[in-house]
Amino acid sequence: MAESTVQNRMLKSRQAAAYLGISERKLWQIEKEGRIPSVRIDRAVRFDINDLDDFIRRAKGGE
Repeated sequence: MAESTVQNRMLKSRQAAAYLGISERKLWQIEKEGRIPSVRIDRAVRFDINDLDDFIRRAKGGE
């Protein structure tokens, strides 16, 4: 039986901050300002990797 690999597109805050190369504190500040959306599932907060990529594109001026 072949194993399938699932790539997790929802990142924890530590993973999202590392992906962006910033601190978690800065990530939370940007999220609070509404510049990066987050997904809340009960107490768990996750960041969609596509939203992080969109944030990078906007920051580079490439809307």
